[in-house]
Amino acid sequence: MKHLAAFSVVLALLLSGCGFKPVAPAEIPFENLYIAAPDYSSFGAEFRRYVESYSRSRLADAPGQADAVLEILGETQQKQILSLSSAGRVQEYILRYRIAFRVRDAAGNELLPPDEIMLERDLIYDDDVALAKENEEIFLYQDMRHDAIQQLVRRLSIIDLTAPPVSS
Repeated sequence: MKHLAAFSVVLALLLSGCGFKPVAPAEIPFENLYIAAPDYSSFGAEFRRYVESYSRSRLADAPGQADAVLEILGETQQKQILSLSSAGRVQEYILRYRIAFRVRDAAGNELLPPDEIMLERDLIYDDDVALAKENEEIFLYQDMRHDAIQQLVRRLSIIDLTAPPVSS
C-alpha cells in the first residue's frame, strides 16, 4: 500500500513538472442560448441535453430571451458503398453525418456565419452478422453526433462577444 501511495506522488510530480494538465471542456460564452432546430433533429435534442447537463448557459424559451440563437439549418445521415467483394457483395460502407448551423445574437447579427460539421466513419460489413452490423451503424451515427456536439461547443467557445457583430 505504501508503494502505491509513493508511486502516485511520484507520478503526480512528474506529470505536473512536464506541464501536463487535464483538458477542461470548452465553455459556451452565452448566459442564455436559444436552440432553433427542426422537430425531427436528433442533434438539436442532444445538444439541448448537453447544454442543460454540462454548461453554465441556460436554455431560453424564445429567441427574444436569449443572448444568442443557434439555428440548426440541416442534419443529414448518408450511407454509401465503399467497396465490393469479387462476388459483388458489399464489404465496406462509408457513413457520413453532416450538421449545418449558424449563430446570431438577439438583434439578428451573425456571430458565426452559416457553417457545417461533416464527419465520416467506415463500416466493414458482413452479411453473416447483419444484425450486429446494423447495431454498429447506429452506434457510429451516435458517436458522430456526439463528436459534432463537441466540435460545435468548441466553435461556440471562440466567439468574441466584444467584437463588433457582422451584419447579415
